[in-house]
Amino acid sequence: MQYLHTMVRVSDLDQSLDFYCNKLGLVEVRRMDNPAGRFTLVFLAAPEDVDRARAHKAPMVELTFNWDPETYTGGRNFGHLAFRVDDIYATCQRLADTGVTINRPPRDGHMAFVRSPDGISIELLQRGEALAPKEPWTSMKNIGVW
Repeated sequence: MQYLHTMVRVSDLDQSLDFYCNKLGLVEVRRMDNPAGRFTLVFLAAPEDVDRARAHKAPMVELTFNWDPETYTGGRNFGHLAFRVDDIYATCQRLADTGVTINRPPRDGHMAFVRSPDGISIELLQRGEALAPKEPWTSMKNIGVW
């Protein structure tokens, strides 16, 4: 058995690609438009996984955009996507600088949560050992749910 991808439905493909690619840093690996089914699939991979994802040897995030408007609720019911990052403080700062709310700041130097435009929780985990506690993160409060 091989884990292939996690699919999340998105309500605005451009807004979602801006979040997942431009802000979070994932890379579009492939895209498929299906006019008969009236949907678009976009497969994304973490930068370190792009070559392996193109060879179907690394898991991806599949964004599913249905062309006919739908309302999606329950992003929290989905659970979360998790990504390992080289510097959790730098990653959170870069996201915050682009307007992304840090719902659970990395007070412990190890873990943080943000949410996509469709309410999907994204967990960020520090690669290796936790970083030493650092302001402003250590005194930041949680915002919303994660």
